[in-house]
Amino acid sequence: MSKDPNSLPAQDPKTALAGLTKSPREVNDKLRHAGLDPERLSVYLLGIPRELLKYAYPLWARRMLVGYTLCGFALVLEFMELPIPGEFTSTLSLLAGLVVIQTACQSLVDAAESLAARLRWDHYIAGTVSEILSTLPEVVVIGFVIVVSPSAALLLAIITIYNNTLVFSLYSYLLPKDRYGKFLMPKPITEAGAQILIAGGALGLTVGLVMLIFSSGNHPKTGFAPVDLIFVSVIMLTIFAVYVYKLIADYSSEEQTIRNTLNLSVGEIAERRTAIYRNVGTRSYLHVGTTFLIGVLGSFVGGERIAYFAQRSLADFGFNPVVTAILLALSAGMSEYFILWTSHRRGDYGIALANAFGGITQVTFLILPCTLLGIAGYQLFGHPMHPELPIPFSVQNILMFIFLFPTFYTLSALIEEDHTLGILDTTIMTCIIVLLIFLLATYGAAHVPLAEHG
Repeated sequence: MSKDPNSLPAQDPKTALAGLTKSPREVNDKLRHAGLDPERLSVYLLGIPRELLKYAYPLWARRMLVGYTLCGFALVLEFMELPIPGEFTSTLSLLAGLVVIQTACQSLVDAAESLAARLRWDHYIAGTVSEILSTLPEVVVIGFVIVVSPSAALLLAIITIYNNTLVFSLYSYLLPKDRYGKFLMPKPITEAGAQILIAGGALGLTVGLVMLIFSSGNHPKTGFAPVDLIFVSVIMLTIFAVYVYKLIADYSSEEQTIRNTLNLSVGEIAERRTAIYRNVGTRSYLHVGTTFLIGVLGSFVGGERIAYFAQRSLADFGFNPVVTAILLALSAGMSEYFILWTSHRRGDYGIALANAFGGITQVTFLILPCTLLGIAGYQLFGHPMHPELPIPFSVQNILMFIFLFPTFYTLSALIEEDHTLGILDTTIMTCIIVLLIFLLATYGAAHVPLAEHG
């Protein structure tokens, strides 16, 4: 007769917390015997440790107040038309938008983790939802930029992919290494992650080659029609949905193996789930809803300010669109970089690394297709006669799509051995991305007059 799991003898308290704390040697040996590396478990503590909290309110709330103050100051200067350089107002708007966007992302992550803690989701579901929700500010920024310049919005989305690839390469090299000089990555990254990189590179090459063939002959098609953008977006979002499903399935399988291998009782499983949210606590639905709405509002306010900078930079000051896109990409992605930095500072290297890699996959298969859908909608229902529509098969756009293939192919090949990048790997990735940006800025950028920012 099988025993009731609740009646099993008490184990070492650290047994139920495998992956969350330093487990006893015998626990690690059991996991290795089951095919799991204790150093690569995808189990993370969510939230910020209480000992790092100096105030009763979250730190992002104070930074958001500073951001709104800067936004108000920028608006006053804008409407009063004071005799000050326009570059000052636009730069102030960019700074204000950057601060508000970053704090809006923190607010959305806070809301997602609070909801997950209240509903007692497993850690991998909570982490996945938080990562996806944290992309909302970037989507909003790009939505505002589409109204200013559809071409700049597309450039912004793809440049963000290259920026995040560079950030991942540099960060993975800087991670602390084991005695073999490596930092092993969680299996979901090296398995599903490698597959999604191959898919992104193949799609980029396919779209780029089609654009190149159409533009090199006398083909009547010279730009993307709305139906083209919608079709490509649906394909990319379908791949992303399956990727998220596989990612969650892999996390779930790993967690179930841990529970079975360690023979955890129902009570120990509950204790394990509670420990994951010990830095989050149980908050009311009112708190969750309010925090979410604050994040959404901050996304729109910050996005509008960043779009204002884009309009002034491109239309009034004649800045190089590639350089402007790099600045906007760094601004829109600053929220992810901030999460990476704070996680690393707390020693949560797994969270930081997953966030850095998610910055590549989510921008490619979530933000980019949303950008294409936004451009298609703007072309159909917004401003069909915009001077930048339809999106042309230009040298700039061809290079942006085609270069996804060597970038992603190289990265997937470098991480296939399950460890982070070494100095040679990082140098290779850095040189590829620098070469791309140089080619775009030097030969691919073409300035098109913009409509006034509404």
